Amino acid sequence: MNIDDNSVESVYRSLRQRLAALTGSDGEATAMARLIFHSLKGWNTTDLVIHAPDRLSEFTLERIDNIMERLGNHEPLQYILGEGRFYGMDLRVTPDTLIPRPETEELVEMIVERADGRSDLRVLDIGTGSGAIAIALARNLRFPQISALDISEGALDVARDNARRLHADIRFLHADILTYDPPRHSLDIIVSNPPYIALKERAEMEPHVKDHEPARALFVPDDDPLLFYRRILTIGLDALTGAGRVYFEINPLYASELKQMMQQMGYDGVELHKDISGRLRFASGELGVGS
Repeated sequence: MNIDDNSVESVYRSLRQRLAALTGSDGEATAMARLIFHSLKGWNTTDLVIHAPDRLSEFTLERIDNIMERLGNHEPLQYILGEGRFYGMDLRVTPDTLIPRPETEELVEMIVERADGRSDLRVLDIGTGSGAIAIALARNLRFPQISALDISEGALDVARDNARRLHADIRFLHADILTYDPPRHSLDIIVSNPPYIALKERAEMEPHVKDHEPARALFVPDDDPLLFYRRILTIGLDALTGAGRVYFEINPLYASELKQMMQQMGYDGVELHKDISGRLRFASGELGVGS
């Protein structure tokens, strides 16, 4: 790292400038710089101020340079650091898992708010990946019974490790949702952030996503973009209790089609929800009591 002063303050400032040049965003650069120092030193923003005059070792400077080199090759920061933040938790992530994203926190918040303090809810998280949604719900609902499913053994290994470290009681299932059938009337909530990006959209995606995150967790066929939603909704007709609910993260391009499908399949109170950026990002619905 070619700077004259290797104090924390100077290195942090230089790192933010390098990241801003790479990302084009001062805000993103600051967030990334904080993540890097948290990973390397275990420091929060207060610690950065306290340690500002301290000098960093050559080893730490070399690690920062290595991180910057990998970022320059479009490798996601979370994979480089081996961790990502989600709903106040530090989660281990690997190329077997999607990187937890801030907008998905809004899906968790919606479920927790609508649970309204109910206890012993039986929840299935489909396509759990790193376990982010399942673990957040296990820690924020009242005495829930959480199951989490994924087709990837690599992802499940990461999710189990995260659940163990964060003391979340979750039953993990290795299964393909296209063939899996939970017991009848065994669930109160199904939640999923399934693959929803059509292959034709791939060319427009950022390299750090399309070239590094697991394709099986991202993409669906162009001719059937609602493939996984249809299957999950079909499962819900049998597995959910009366008034059980489904919650999805969605592709805004297919929001209207998904809402129509949910209504046609017999779900009531179907809603589309915008994320904090104003994009249609979530869908929810309730199984009729008489279903």
